[in-house]
Amino acid sequence: MPEASDGRRCGLVAIVGRPNVGKSTLLNRIVGQKLSITSRKPQTTRHRILGIKTEDHAQAVYVDTPGLHDTERRALNQYMNREVALAIADVDLVLMVMDAVRWTDEDEQVLSRVKPSGHAAVLAINKIDKISDKSVLLPLLQMLGQKCAFADLVPVCARSGRYVDELERSVCRLLPPGEHLYAEDQVTDRSMRFLAAELVREKLIGLLGQELPHALTVEVERFVEAPGRLNIDAVIWVERDSHKGIVIGRGGARLKEVGARARRDIEAALGAKVMLSLWVKVKRGWTDDEGAMRSLGYD
Repeated sequence: MPEASDGRRCGLVAIVGRPNVGKSTLLNRIVGQKLSITSRKPQTTRHRILGIKTEDHAQAVYVDTPGLHDTERRALNQYMNREVALAIADVDLVLMVMDAVRWTDEDEQVLSRVKPSGHAAVLAINKIDKISDKSVLLPLLQMLGQKCAFADLVPVCARSGRYVDELERSVCRLLPPGEHLYAEDQVTDRSMRFLAAELVREKLIGLLGQELPHALTVEVERFVEAPGRLNIDAVIWVERDSHKGIVIGRGGARLKEVGARARRDIEAALGAKVMLSLWVKVKRGWTDDEGAMRSLGYD
């Protein structure tokens, strides 16, 4: 990256951590709008997503990543782990996120990927609102400092935004000098088409809860700008006929509710009226078929 002569700084920052520690919530809080979908269900994030924050002379390009895990061996899970590995390899700085409630074996696995990278690393200790006795934070910080020579350790609450500005200042101090990679007002590299598909998937996760099959994805087949509105046709892909019935619901009620909720969020995100049409189709075994995954955007 060419050095800037006016004091500008710019760098790629990988946000990594085990599933459900709040990585996507943190990214959305930092950029000030919803880029990554969130839920309490593990492995909600499946793709690397850039969130760009430009402030004064510093531009931090955050790379949200799937939660790192080793409990599943399907091609989809391997794809998500590769996304994390590629993100760590290609950045200037690593922002590791953990849940303040406890340090787990999965956190150790994430750290084992971060240490060999050679990058400076900042640890965000998220969800401190769950700790009623704040005196336990000091021994926690001491323990974590012994595990790795983190450039900084910052307790935060991504959901409320508490101390996130302090975390951002820590990240910006560690960015290398360089020209900005993106325009000042750009917040992501992802298309409106991608964001629409992800918002539909988020509503499916929220409405189906434990009924939701992990083997579900959304593909936007048609995205057309018409006078006064956007026309979006999307297919919800599942692996089994029984999953199709779960998504559609009795008399199509569940699918209609998914569409209504997704349409409202897509309109808010894209700033336009939306006509959203949804279909549910079966693609058997797609989560363990790399060819099928590539056809669905997992490439």
